Amino acid sequence: MTIPLRFPIGASPTAPTILAAGPQAVSPADSIHLGPNAEQPPFNVEAVLRGDGFGLVTFRQQKDSTQNLIDLDVWVRDLSPGTSYSLQRATDTALDGVCTGANWLTLGKGPAAEPIVTDEKGTGRAALWRDLSALAPGVAFDIHFRVIENATNHIAAQSDCYRFVVRD
Repeated sequence: MTIPLRFPIGASPTAPTILAAGPQAVSPADSIHLGPNAEQPPFNVEAVLRGDGFGLVTFRQQKDSTQNLIDLDVWVRDLSPGTSYSLQRATDTALDGVCTGANWLTLGKGPAAEPIVTDEKGTGRAALWRDLSALAPGVAFDIHFRVIENATNHIAAQSDCYRFVVRD
């Protein structure tokens, strides 16, 4: 069995990394399964967002035998003041460190999209979550994130490509 990458392809091993959520666009049958030993990190990592502004997505997978909820805490700065944005993710199953997925899913509180609204200084925060209980432990994806302006769909910031493994 191959151990998933702990950092994006071509990135420094000390750079922040990410795991993310979103079972809707990729079914368990279409994803790669790493086998019965799903206790392989990374499970709790961070993704840096860069573009018009700067941001951070903190991803936390809690170990729970009854459900698999992902906490996604998002923070952005230096964006347009008083503006509504959304966090999106796209996945692919090639596991080659090149994110080619265009299956963008707007994230929120469970299945309900939740905006990130910036204050008068262009800073915004949101505490989001996603339920991945339908996915088998060990399912792996390449994943990337972006923050879009809701009124225009302009991509304000985006992350590099990361590996994501569903925790058991």
